[in-house]
Amino acid sequence: MKWKPGTRSDDLRDERSSTGGRGVGGLPIPTGKGGVLVLAVVVVVALLGGGSLLGGGGGGGSSSSTGGIDITDILDGLGGAPAAPSGAADQVPGAPDPDGELVDFTSYVLDDVNATWDAIFTGSGDRYRNAELVLFRDGVRTGCGRATSAVGPFYCPPDQTAYLDLGFFRELDDRFDAPGDFAQAYVIAHEIGHHVQNLLGVSDDVRRAQRDDPARANELSVRLELQADCFAGVWGHSVYDRGALEDGDLQEGLTAAAAVGDDRIQESAGVDVDPETWTHGSSAERQEWFNRGFDTGDVAACDTF
Repeated sequence: MKWKPGTRSDDLRDERSSTGGRGVGGLPIPTGKGGVLVLAVVVVVALLGGGSLLGGGGGGGSSSSTGGIDITDILDGLGGAPAAPSGAADQVPGAPDPDGELVDFTSYVLDDVNATWDAIFTGSGDRYRNAELVLFRDGVRTGCGRATSAVGPFYCPPDQTAYLDLGFFRELDDRFDAPGDFAQAYVIAHEIGHHVQNLLGVSDDVRRAQRDDPARANELSVRLELQADCFAGVWGHSVYDRGALEDGDLQEGLTAAAAVGDDRIQESAGVDVDPETWTHGSSAERQEWFNRGFDTGDVAACDTF
């Protein structure tokens, strides 16, 4: 992806020197021998008011007052949940940031995604409010509760903010076999896609539907996630239109989308592939909807409901 560093985004907050606590819920993803990483989109957890989606829409965890889920028992059943490695240890004050270029890239993508959605909203006569993104290391406090790196990238609707430990990008490359800067950009664009859903009221609609019909909670969660994938594709289309894509970028995004499919996750974790428990969609579905947004560049093509 063609990009260049500039002034750090006003919407990016670097809290990598802070510490946090327990995770707020999510989807377990195997990261190697005996370990799992959790790729979470807290939007669903928060909307359900703490109900667990991992166990088929029922229990499986204790809710917190902020809508988070204690997923310890679930993760223990899959062999433990160490936090994703967050890269270099604490830096000597004044020393160069070993992740400086990655922070610059994240800042660039965040601004680019926000600018794209601002233009789309403005073109429709609506007002867009930029999403913020917090970089953290190991743990962070959020409007949805406290989270650790084990939760993976996520979006919290109450504070309209996405959260990311840069160590996830190393996991994406080293253990998920999904390398490349556009794979990383897909992750960011997906989380901002949840912000778009929040602004459009889709998240509220899903919350009401899940409360009215708990048996459909997982299905609706999948539809929400696939729409966020499609929204990420809409942004990717805008990058293509501007001539900023490089050879192989689209495949990097598709590979990343496939890597976090529920069927791939369950297979890698050594558990039965069970569509009834899915909360994010299969690898094929995630690729399909990302590609649909990329091909059309049309928000209307992202109606997963």
